[in-house]
Amino acid sequence: MGVLRVDTLRETVASAVAATGNAQLTIVVQSAKEAFAAGLAAARNWPTFNRKSGKKAADRTVYIDFHVANGDKVNYAEIQAVADGIRNTQRLVDMPPADFNTIHFVAEAKRVAESLNALPSKAGNVTVEVIQGEELRDRGFGGIWGVGKAAEYPPAFVVLTYEPTTAPSKTVALVGKGVVYDCGGLSLKPTTGMCGMKSDMGGAGAVLGAFQGIVSAGLATAKVHALLCLVENAIDAKSFRNDDILVHYSGKTTEVNNTDAEGRLILADGVAYASKHLNPDVIVDIATLTGAQLISTGKIHAGVVSRTDEAEKAMLAAGKATGDVCFPMLYAPELLIKLFESQVADLKNSVSDRMNAQSSAAGHFVEAHLAEDYKGAWVHVDIAGPAESAKMRGTGFGAALLYQFVKDI
Repeated sequence: MGVLRVDTLRETVASAVAATGNAQLTIVVQSAKEAFAAGLAAARNWPTFNRKSGKKAADRTVYIDFHVANGDKVNYAEIQAVADGIRNTQRLVDMPPADFNTIHFVAEAKRVAESLNALPSKAGNVTVEVIQGEELRDRGFGGIWGVGKAAEYPPAFVVLTYEPTTAPSKTVALVGKGVVYDCGGLSLKPTTGMCGMKSDMGGAGAVLGAFQGIVSAGLATAKVHALLCLVENAIDAKSFRNDDILVHYSGKTTEVNNTDAEGRLILADGVAYASKHLNPDVIVDIATLTGAQLISTGKIHAGVVSRTDEAEKAMLAAGKATGDVCFPMLYAPELLIKLFESQVADLKNSVSDRMNAQSSAAGHFVEAHLAEDYKGAWVHVDIAGPAESAKMRGTGFGAALLYQFVKDI
């Protein structure tokens, strides 16, 4: 038997199951580890969001069983918990921005937290903090406020915290880019570049989906903070402009030279907050950040930038275990941070040379806003390619990846 390829397995499963009605599927695998990845791959085939008139999907159940060659016992409950997180991420990514703005996203985060606290077998407690609208400006979140202030619905910063009942040995902060729609701002995208930008909240969607899976599965390996940086990059009289200077939560300043390089501006505030206040051992930021990621690592593999070999290897291993596969990108801040040089601020937000590892450079921009005394690990995951399928449907990429990363920490 060859090596399991979850991308091809997903396609095989889709062709093997009828389009309507309940179905029973048996997948033959070598081990329980393969069953985990295979089950998650199969679950991605039935996204729940649909607005086709007169074609409301009937309720159906696809039962998946595994024949495990080596006799391992499959943890079906864990697969279901993570699959539910993936499918919720898919649903959020697929929703149009008129139906899923920043207000809706905040409500969804609260709904997930409430449902997790209501679980009969919960292994810990979930709390939610929301900083929204002008409070962001007043509390120093200059990146999130600057990008999101022009939209009809206010920007928000949401922190969900999971505290396991048994004292965990580690603390992890997961920071997600949640741009519910990105027209490019005053640096307006062309029509073809704008279609599909409802998926620009895929990072925050993945963080919320992972958090859902972590709590539902009862992981107790770490205290987990899920930080959602939520904005719409819109155009209005209040829009931030090229040449504006934003003051971030880190205290550092950014001279804007491209309003369409907005994701890094909001992630900067997220990682600054995490490193200043949450005392994490690891910070992971995840985002549909750069089109250049597709050039660097393709449409199936996410690009990873990390300041430590250990954290990078852990993320790559989590990708192999779940099918959310990743590949490392260049880590060279001493070479790349100079691409953001400004004469009047600490940084600019878009690189001066787009032919010089710009996906890695974007990661270094985010890294630059970590607190100076932060000594923990940091991993940046760019999912611009794998967050959406060729048919422009959400894949749920990142939810399982972050779940496994936290599980193995």
